[in-house]
Amino acid sequence: MTAWSHGEAESWADAMSYALAEHYGKWSVGWRWSHDEGDFDGGPVGHWCCPHHSITTPDETLVRVGAALREWREWLEFLARCFEAYPLDLAGIGDQRILWERAARHLILQVVDRTGCGSGWHRHCRQVLTWFLDHGGIAPDVAEGLVDEAIGGRFRSWTGPGTVVVDSVAERLALSLRPADARAPADAAIPPDHLRRWLTLRASVAWHEALDSDTHGPVVPLRDGAAEDIRAFDGAIAPARAEGLLRALELLRTDAARGARLDFALLGSWQQHVLGTPGPPRFRDAPAFAKRGRERYGLGPDILSRFDACLAGSASDADPPLGLTARAARAYLDVCFFHPFDDGNARSAFLTLVFVLAREGVALDSVSLLRRIGHGADDPEAPLNLAGCIARHIDETRRRAAGPAAR
Repeated sequence: MTAWSHGEAESWADAMSYALAEHYGKWSVGWRWSHDEGDFDGGPVGHWCCPHHSITTPDETLVRVGAALREWREWLEFLARCFEAYPLDLAGIGDQRILWERAARHLILQVVDRTGCGSGWHRHCRQVLTWFLDHGGIAPDVAEGLVDEAIGGRFRSWTGPGTVVVDSVAERLALSLRPADARAPADAAIPPDHLRRWLTLRASVAWHEALDSDTHGPVVPLRDGAAEDIRAFDGAIAPARAEGLLRALELLRTDAARGARLDFALLGSWQQHVLGTPGPPRFRDAPAFAKRGRERYGLGPDILSRFDACLAGSASDADPPLGLTARAARAYLDVCFFHPFDDGNARSAFLTLVFVLAREGVALDSVSLLRRIGHGADDPEAPLNLAGCIARHIDETRRRAAGPAAR
């Protein structure tokens, strides 16, 4: 039951989240944010718990999904009305601090009531307060810092905050606000180029320090983790999507067996099947966006040649020499942040990682964790963390393939 819950059932729930976001918009992904220790700790949703407890018969399960989605939407609309009830002006904060404090106190109490103060409830409380400050004109990154400072670690799981603590947090938050915290006008802001940020970070990463596999050489898993994940996750979204990815997986393994060099043309030959296009898709001709628009990837006259030069570093004979996990992680992130295609870049990055491993005879029996975790273009910890995650997947696959005697 546990294996089913963390395998087929979780993949179905992930696919449902994807389908709802495609149909209704990305606001819908919170439908699984259940109370206590459900899918995601400390949320406001009571109609859904987790795949283990909430997936039963098809009809019952779909009723729960619909009820959870409506519950999440109603909560968002309620919060929006709360925000509108306090039309505050950051420029006049000197005369309005009592109103900002009152609004913050009201929101904290609403979250307390809605979540029941179970496991992780304070995470959602921080998010709601951050949304409130964002609504009031404060830049989101600044808002997060102000909220964290105001709470100061005084909210705890399974514990409702006392009146004194609630009042103190609301007061500290209101007193911390300054007119200078306001976000810059949209027409005055210069959007950052996260591709440029990635290339700067890429050049500074100590790739030679990346955790590598304990042993080297081919790895033949007991099961095909890449193919199984595609059938379970992508197949639940759309059968045609899974068929295209499986065809691309077959092609990349043929290319890996012949030792093909990794470049944009090779990616395009796989991406044609991923996207179901008549021919290999071209490199994008406009800036690209990801992570709900938080990351923007620019263009340049030499972008294609730079991309190919970066991918060339994934080969075992590249200079300087690096371990397999570092090269696989770097190539994966290159595809993510060059964002070469108009669509399907996450799938292309996944196929790239599988190819770099397969070219050296390594396959994995599980890939779901590698596919589900996102990475920031300017996160200095992401590259080596990803390389370490790949190393652990390789070692675990090798250990399981060795059998009980070796273990």
